[in-house]
Amino acid sequence: MTGAAAVAGLRVLVFDLDETLWPLQPTLDRAEAALHRWLAAHAPRIARHLGVDALRAHRRRVAAERPALAHDVTALRREHLRRLLAEWGYPPGLAEEALEAFRAARDRVEPYRDVPAALGALSVRYRLVAASNGNARLARTPLAPYLDAGFDAAALGAAKPDPRFFREIARRLGAPPGALMHVGDDPERDIDAARRAGLRTAWVNRRGLPWPPALAAPALVAPDLEALCDRLLA
Repeated sequence: MTGAAAVAGLRVLVFDLDETLWPLQPTLDRAEAALHRWLAAHAPRIARHLGVDALRAHRRRVAAERPALAHDVTALRREHLRRLLAEWGYPPGLAEEALEAFRAARDRVEPYRDVPAALGALSVRYRLVAASNGNARLARTPLAPYLDAGFDAAALGAAKPDPRFFREIARRLGAPPGALMHVGDDPERDIDAARRAGLRTAWVNRRGLPWPPALAAPALVAPDLEALCDRLLA
């Protein structure tokens, strides 16, 4: 698709967060380290016996047992912490404090260098919103000034790659799906799912990966947000 065709009638850019606007793993590593420090201070028996990897394994076990929470990562982590505390003889009610220790660190994201300037430029022409399966609180991140709204899977009642995730965003924005473009890094969960919901798509391919041949190609492809900005504002 040509640049002109890709943007004709385009009103809203819907941005994935993790791995599109900021790297995920360093953010999670910091948040999980913060949680472990909280446990060391408030539930020390757990921290002495379980490291970060063991805590991750516990959370995965809870996730396998509670598939109904798959679209709500905050509820899943809360349940993981409640069970963990109870198993070690601590009041399950401490889970809220533990969860906040994790989330406060989770919100301290470090955007890719190209992101703030690109969002600032794009916001002059388009409405910018965020959409994620994750649970970073957008208002507490450095990118809050650039994004008008944030949608997460828990609030939408569906998670990517379910097309209902994107259709509900369009409904809440009061815009036809074709007036929205989803910008993301994952070919299946972001790009193909948004396409099936009727949105236009832009793949931010920071790692230089080949496009999966079984999937329909996105409207736009760019190595970073700066390059995508150039295409969208040309």
